[in-house]
Amino acid sequence: MPDMRMLVTGGAGFIGSNFVHQTVRERPDVHITVLDALTYAGDERSLDPVDGQVVFAKGDIADPDIVDALVREVDLVVHFAAESHNDNSLHDPWPFLRTNVIGTYQILEAVRRYGVRLHHISTDEVYGDLELDDPAKFTPETPYNPSSPYSSTKASSDLLVRAWARSFGVQATISNCSNNYGPYQHVEKFIPRQVTNVIDGVRPKLYGTGENVRDWIHVEDHNSAVWTIIDKGRIGETYLIGADGEVDNKTVVETILEVMGQPKDAYDLVSDRPGHDLRYAIDSTKLREELGWTPRYRDFRSGLAATIDWYSANESWWRPRKEATEAKYTQLGR
Repeated sequence: MPDMRMLVTGGAGFIGSNFVHQTVRERPDVHITVLDALTYAGDERSLDPVDGQVVFAKGDIADPDIVDALVREVDLVVHFAAESHNDNSLHDPWPFLRTNVIGTYQILEAVRRYGVRLHHISTDEVYGDLELDDPAKFTPETPYNPSSPYSSTKASSDLLVRAWARSFGVQATISNCSNNYGPYQHVEKFIPRQVTNVIDGVRPKLYGTGENVRDWIHVEDHNSAVWTIIDKGRIGETYLIGADGEVDNKTVVETILEVMGQPKDAYDLVSDRPGHDLRYAIDSTKLREELGWTPRYRDFRSGLAATIDWYSANESWWRPRKEATEAKYTQLGR
């Protein structure tokens, strides 16, 4: 669609801001409006690289008036906005219900009202977890089995999108992605927390024994897959996004230490969090074979090294959040 008008919800957050950067860089015919509430996880400075090239609107996706006013002016909504940190959802589930469920409802009603195309971003955590020795992977047919307030509210949002597509003919697609890493990720998250700890001369922290496995994907690969689905995906379908990046948390920490010139065992074990899923693994066959997508970062170590370089070079971006983040984790004993 030439001169497409697009609304990106959560576009000042980690994955959303990277999506905006990538779109501005690769698709100059797309006119972008970003809607973000700028809660602690959103940072308008993450949009500095595209300053003057996008329109920014501060607002809450649970506010029907704001959502209506913005959706009626666009052709496409890419819905990243979500509360997404498991630890926070265990402490206070309400913001997750408000944003992930009520906010998605408001988006759905607005795109329904104006006939606007929707792509809904979700997570593989809606499927629960897999045993460490299970050869299976998540597929679009895997039953939902969420473990936390975060993943259960994301599962709820997915089901709302499916229902609105079926009941009301909303033109929607869904993607469920594995764990992202890369620039502009909040320092509360696993990889940037450990990287910034090492920069500060603090030993990284590892939950439990570090055996939990995540299927890591670089944020640029996630966002290229999103555009592939927007361009080629079938309306009403769900596509799983993954880059075959299964790595256990212990190996992630040891690789960070090694790349940063530290002893591989220079980390501390801390108490595990409640309901900590064992393993996630994505089968992205449908996305690859039906739509022809392939990841750029196939080697986790090289993507991780590039991420470490970014945090090392951009201390001014993450430093203001670091002290408060670590104070919170100290309170939790983690």
